[in-house]
Amino acid sequence: MDSFVTLICNPAKPVLDETQVAQVVDLLRAEVAGAETRLLAPGVAADIALASSVSDPKALAERVSSTLASAPIDVIVQPASNRKKRLLIADMDSTIIQQECIDELAEFAGKRAEISAITERAMRGELDFEGALKERVGMLKGLPESVLSETFETRIKLTPGARTLVQTMKKFGAYTALVSGGFTYFTNRVAAAAGFDFNDANTLLVHEGALTGEVGMPIRGRAAKEAALLRMSDEQKIPLEETLAIGDGANDLSMLGRAGLGVAFHAKPAVAAAAHARINHSDLTALLYLQGIPQSEFVQ
Repeated sequence: MDSFVTLICNPAKPVLDETQVAQVVDLLRAEVAGAETRLLAPGVAADIALASSVSDPKALAERVSSTLASAPIDVIVQPASNRKKRLLIADMDSTIIQQECIDELAEFAGKRAEISAITERAMRGELDFEGALKERVGMLKGLPESVLSETFETRIKLTPGARTLVQTMKKFGAYTALVSGGFTYFTNRVAAAAGFDFNDANTLLVHEGALTGEVGMPIRGRAAKEAALLRMSDEQKIPLEETLAIGDGANDLSMLGRAGLGVAFHAKPAVAAAAHARINHSDLTALLYLQGIPQSEFVQ
């Protein structure tokens, strides 16, 4: 088989049925050669193998989505070659975790509305990331260092499927990395909770038990994420074609573009439009299904 079309919905709301799969198969058989179906998880995910290559995967994914009408089902179209990835590189905030850490810290400073608004604009690509980060961190000046642990312990939650994604990929021999434009205090702990092999982020500076309002230099932004992907690909001797990147914000775009498969996860519109594939409905286990890994092989 030369290509795969994968249909995935949120496992918490399994809505994928035989009728929908049959509709997609009918569409595909009218456009490309062959269409063999394999169930990856009942009600949740199915693979359709195609005997020919697809010249425009994103356009075909859009046509399949239109066939499914308003059904909350994600559609990923990709080549069969190098489908199972050997390196996973993931953004943290609003991707591996459900929150934006700096917005949660802002709550303690009484500046959530102001900081969240800047975060949103930066993630949409409307503001320079480095300048926006410096501005937001400056607004946290004077907060006691203890708010870091309180924020992590009471507010930060892994996105559903995060640990299963990381542990299952490691089961199959992949190297896993968490790279963030956020802060090492959180990436260290989130990486441990999910099981990542490596993590990197920015450093919040602290003096005499309080945040100084400054961030360590150089700032890890869009270019640093792309550089991390390239460096780990080289160090681990894994071709870029065998890498998988996931993120939601504008600072992830270069990383997503260079990876073998870049996936926009519940992402800002500009990111979703630019990425190779998008996940709008499912949780993070979608990244396993799109590699053809059935639920029966997940590490739960």
